[in-house]
Amino acid sequence: MKTAAGLLLLVSSLLVAFAAAADERPNIVFILADDLGYGDVGAFGQTKIRTPRLDQMAREGIRFTDHYAGSPVCGPSRASLMTGLHTGHSPIRGNPRWTKGGLPVDLTEADTTVAEVLRDAGYRTAIVGKWGLAERRGESLAAMPSRQGFDEFFGYRRHVDAHYHYRDQTVLYRNDAVELLAEDTTGTETGSYVEHGKDHGKDDRRYIQDLLADEALAFIDRNAGKRPFFLYFASALPHFPAAAPEDSRAPYRDLGWPERAMKTDGHYKHDAEGNVSYAAMVSRLDRDVGRILDRLRERGIADDTLVIFSSDNGHEYDRGFFDSNGPFRGGKRDLYEGGIRMPTIAWWPGSVPAGAETAHVSAFWDFMATACELAAVTDCPPNDGISYLPAALGDEDGQARHAFLYWEFNERRGPIQALRSGPWKLVKFLDAEPELYDLGTDPGESVNLATKHPDVTARLMDALRGARTEHPEFPLEPMTRRP
Repeated sequence: MKTAAGLLLLVSSLLVAFAAAADERPNIVFILADDLGYGDVGAFGQTKIRTPRLDQMAREGIRFTDHYAGSPVCGPSRASLMTGLHTGHSPIRGNPRWTKGGLPVDLTEADTTVAEVLRDAGYRTAIVGKWGLAERRGESLAAMPSRQGFDEFFGYRRHVDAHYHYRDQTVLYRNDAVELLAEDTTGTETGSYVEHGKDHGKDDRRYIQDLLADEALAFIDRNAGKRPFFLYFASALPHFPAAAPEDSRAPYRDLGWPERAMKTDGHYKHDAEGNVSYAAMVSRLDRDVGRILDRLRERGIADDTLVIFSSDNGHEYDRGFFDSNGPFRGGKRDLYEGGIRMPTIAWWPGSVPAGAETAHVSAFWDFMATACELAAVTDCPPNDGISYLPAALGDEDGQARHAFLYWEFNERRGPIQALRSGPWKLVKFLDAEPELYDLGTDPGESVNLATKHPDVTARLMDALRGARTEHPEFPLEPMTRRP
């Protein structure tokens, strides 16, 4: 029988061994753009907008050519990323005003996020930027990032908060409270709520993207070389409004581009000319991706950090000038490829093969399973995902595959459902015949093959009908946007 001292020594040794193993687990940085189209990045075909740092990231990492967002709009897409559930199972399947009861649906204490899993596994966790999963005013703080696994939060709590790109126009939070700068004199969430669009400090014209990027860098600085960390950097660029500082607009002036006049006094405070400002926003986001990668190198932890870049859904701004959807049909709010297929890059020097690409079919809800594998979590919560870590590391033979990917979306022309299985893509509008496309030969979804391949159509329709569970706030019936 072991003595007490022996048992103590054994426990101590195990704790040291565990700590060493934990130190070998990589940091995880997930950078999420907002309304960035597949074709808005040079590495994915863009020719007008300059994205040198993302292009470099792709040269040093691996491009995922067939990676999908959780939804064609912001809220449910981010919920899918956080919970590992597709929109047939997710607690949030639509944006705040598109619910049966007319009130936003938030995350609850019963929901498990990837941040909770990583924090429980010993990671330091932070979200910087747009949360959008705690929409109800005056409600419990259960949906706030601090109650959903994040040790730190700085950014926008709600979607509409992120509809403004300057500090004097909107609301930022630090953890559970409105972040008041020295010149702010307005109230807080528990007092007189800071109304959207009001002046929040007359001389504070700071561009919020810059504040967010600085905060992300500070988080890296505070945690470099310590226990592993998870940083979710959720930019609000290039979402409407088309507005950017002059230093980012200047390189795009005098190029002979057609001008696009924008409203400057509506809900969105656009710059007067849109094309220059849209390009400027994408390039400013690109610059900050580069700043993050540079900081990881400066801190000596680049080889210990997996960085993933993607976008929450397809573009909204472009009318064809930038070819933001690349070869695909549709954009934001579409379940055609342009609404959900995202420009995605994984970067991990020394681990991810440089200059590679993978056509592995993957989606936001795979991030939970991927994070669990990276963090050596053996009891990953139930989810719809499959870890894409093998594909990211160049191991296509060892990569498990999805039988299908599923989406549902219910705004305006909805409800709409879609399902991808191998090269086949099914799109189903309510009370309409299904559409079938072969993405291998027709990535633009231009030729409906449903009648030519009835067997494939029937098989995918069976999968589509069984892919979802009912949700009282998100029924498959026509919805009306609530005020």
